[in-house]
Amino acid sequence: MKKFSYTLILYTAKQIGFLLVAGMSVITVSCSQPERPAKPNILFIMADDHAFQAISAYGSGLIQTPNIDRLAQEGIRFDRAFVTNSICSPSRAVILTGKFSHLNGLRDNVAVFDSTQQTFPKLLQKAGYETAVIGKWHLKSEPTGFDFWKVLRDQGDYYQPEFKTPEGLVEEKGYVTDVITDLAIDWLENKRDRERPFLLLCQHKAPHREWLPAQQHLDEFMTWDIPEPSSLADDYANRGTAAKEAEMRILDHMGYSSDHKIPPDSVEKLGVKEFQNWYKPVYFHNYNRMTADEKKHWKDIYNPVVDKFMKDSLKGNDLLKWRYQRYMQDYLATIRSVDESVGKILSWLDEHGLADNTIVVYTSDQGFYLGEHGWFDKRFMYEESFRTPLIMRWPDWIKPGKVDPHLVQNLDFAGTFLELAGVNIPNDMQGESLIPLFRGKSPQWRDALYYHYYEYPGIHAVKRHYGIRTDRYKLIHFYYDIDEWEMYDLLNDPHEMNNIYNKPEFQNTQLMLTAKLDSLRANYRDSDSLTSQILEQDLTILEDSE
Repeated sequence: MKKFSYTLILYTAKQIGFLLVAGMSVITVSCSQPERPAKPNILFIMADDHAFQAISAYGSGLIQTPNIDRLAQEGIRFDRAFVTNSICSPSRAVILTGKFSHLNGLRDNVAVFDSTQQTFPKLLQKAGYETAVIGKWHLKSEPTGFDFWKVLRDQGDYYQPEFKTPEGLVEEKGYVTDVITDLAIDWLENKRDRERPFLLLCQHKAPHREWLPAQQHLDEFMTWDIPEPSSLADDYANRGTAAKEAEMRILDHMGYSSDHKIPPDSVEKLGVKEFQNWYKPVYFHNYNRMTADEKKHWKDIYNPVVDKFMKDSLKGNDLLKWRYQRYMQDYLATIRSVDESVGKILSWLDEHGLADNTIVVYTSDQGFYLGEHGWFDKRFMYEESFRTPLIMRWPDWIKPGKVDPHLVQNLDFAGTFLELAGVNIPNDMQGESLIPLFRGKSPQWRDALYYHYYEYPGIHAVKRHYGIRTDRYKLIHFYYDIDEWEMYDLLNDPHEMNNIYNKPEFQNTQLMLTAKLDSLRANYRDSDSLTSQILEQDLTILEDSE
């Protein structure tokens, strides 16, 4: 700017008559320069139940996600990012507080989040950030620590969604992903203080169940032959009670009406028994939120699907394959809108000169089963729901195209955002800042992750469990109404099909993992009773057992 002003002064000195015009030009140029707050902006984009298997940057053969991929190409992709508790509300509470569920008080989807406690948005707000959250909240209490908030009522609806605001409940016309995107851009464009750095949480409903796609994507995947996971017909041999009794099998527990979009009267004509008794109200609630034109288009797309299903009378494995395809067709179609949303927001940052000084994060509140083990949903510590996508772009700090192999968790987000904003990380936060990993440094990093799931008895009947994951092994303890252990060698059994707990050849590794699990539980203050009964004599742990 100094060089530009100096040249302008020389020019105006030669032509005094244009001095006023030139002075006005200086003002115009200065006002049009890109915004560069001293502290970086933070844009946190989170989907709900977006499996890493459904992002092409992670090598997915299920879908192309070019806009999310762009973030990976221009930033860093974490290949081993995990959650602490794979269920919606607890995951969100962990992200906000930087603390495990047992300390932030939100263990399951039933509890209400204590919004009076410390969160990273509150700390950023005190440090001068303007803060906003738009989209899915799902914590029951009202948001605190935000200068602006407009959040979906409970789980939210895909069509004509209702939003909670400080002024009350408002309904927005349109498709929920598009609405959230437009609201986020409107806040960036018209509602924030441009003199302050911003924190914006843009949190999507999609691709959460019941997977209602946008009108333009209704039939996009219906002509595809979507690849099946190798364990789609899993019989849970060599696994314990928890896997066998979980109620999230595509064949047995998915809704024909609510999930597959088959009208309830058609289901009844077939004599098919729905697993849940709420299939009728869910189906009609979703359908009745559409406009007349949307309903007509919906019927044009789905009626042929329903008619063919009624005619074919599928059974057994053929029915499983059909139900998998129907599930994935709608699930992937909802992701298409999320990817478009990311592209739209990235374009806005580019157009307004904010891309270089804004860290953009894309993640999900947890992973999800896309037919692996025959399942949908999440909750288990098995990889597909335990692992979550995590991609970050920050041109000033992160080299493009970086892939990071470290074990990271959503527990780490709060400290990361605070450190990059120059805010001290409170001692009671339990995560680690990811900033040392951005530039490829090799810090002393954790060699194991801790997980704890609580919501049982409850929907999907996934039993309570906690466990540890290292670079190679996983040890899980299922408890409450059973007392069972499972252990997996992720190098030789990446799909976790064979429980090796109590196998003699893994005895040393098992002892080591049990002791390490106890250590983690004590370190994270989740140790009402330690899990292992370590022998008093020294244990010889083979150097190559890890």
